[in-house]
Amino acid sequence: MVVNFGAGPAKLPREVLLEVQKELVEYGTNGMSVMEMSHRGSSYMKIHNDTLELARELLKVPDNYKILLMQGGGTGLFAAVAMNLIGRTGTADYLVTGSWSTKAAKEAAKYGKVNQVVPKPVKHICVPNPKEWKLDPKASYVYYCDNETIEGVEFNFVPQTNDVPLVVDMSSNIMSKPVDVKKFGVIFACAQKNIGPSGITLVIVREDLIGHHLPITPAILEFSMNAKENSIYNTPPTFIIYVMGRVFAWIKRQGGVEKMHQVALKKSNMIYEVIAKSNDFYYCPVEREVRSRMNVPFRIGGAGGNDALEKEFLKGAEALGMQQLKGHRLVGGIRASLYNAVTVEETEALRKFMLEFHTKNS
Repeated sequence: MVVNFGAGPAKLPREVLLEVQKELVEYGTNGMSVMEMSHRGSSYMKIHNDTLELARELLKVPDNYKILLMQGGGTGLFAAVAMNLIGRTGTADYLVTGSWSTKAAKEAAKYGKVNQVVPKPVKHICVPNPKEWKLDPKASYVYYCDNETIEGVEFNFVPQTNDVPLVVDMSSNIMSKPVDVKKFGVIFACAQKNIGPSGITLVIVREDLIGHHLPITPAILEFSMNAKENSIYNTPPTFIIYVMGRVFAWIKRQGGVEKMHQVALKKSNMIYEVIAKSNDFYYCPVEREVRSRMNVPFRIGGAGGNDALEKEFLKGAEALGMQQLKGHRLVGGIRASLYNAVTVEETEALRKFMLEFHTKNS
């Protein structure tokens, strides 16, 4: 049996995959696959609207927020956020805490002035103290990435921005913990890490922030156009949205976002405990207070890592069916991604292997 610890595209709940398999050729009594349906027909429209309603229910999204399904992934939203919001004052604040927020800031700089709120660190292993931040009260918005997938840094608080709209990339931890949506102007998350296959991005935007896009904004990236057209301005990736809706229904059956949070803490604590008790055989560089529940990066053989040991670890893990544990090329080492679909039992298998590997090589 394969256990998928990949960072994305990531593991989907097996229960959902079996549902999709059953309905792949013929959905309900339609006589055709979801992939063949008209995106404006009544059968698909029900799937589409049910998916949006489930997202609203699970995240407790207030009525004064629109939920959009947009294409282009998180990278497309880097541009869309700036194009739709930065024109309000011409400037934006960016909290850079890892690779993805770095890319977002670089993209936004094409459309306005970007203020780096904190000095650029040599390594991204922490969230700088808010007392060190230099926020601009005239900024159009403040942007941050709640969970940096590559470095394994996750915010353990919501930044205070003194009424400046807060924009957050939750691509890798959406629906893994309760979120007070009212604290945000925009929340977005590409699906392929926690809520579905790659190809669609969930966007939650406060209504008063819609309609301020730059004139150069392509219609497909306009929040206002997507809101007006119920995210069907053009042909959406219908099958992907259908699968995402199935994932939302699965989360609801498991006990909702609150239950996902409890399980996420249990899984990540299992791995971090092994690291903490290994006498630095396993080493996680991220400061304890902001270690990610979703992506656990670590080195083997000390802070610098031992290439031979890490290769042996990956080989041994793969022999047991544990796949995609190799760390990102920018940081190296090992990375275990523990998204919602990864079970406690699968995490326990990794924990057990880590203990055995330590004993064998100590």
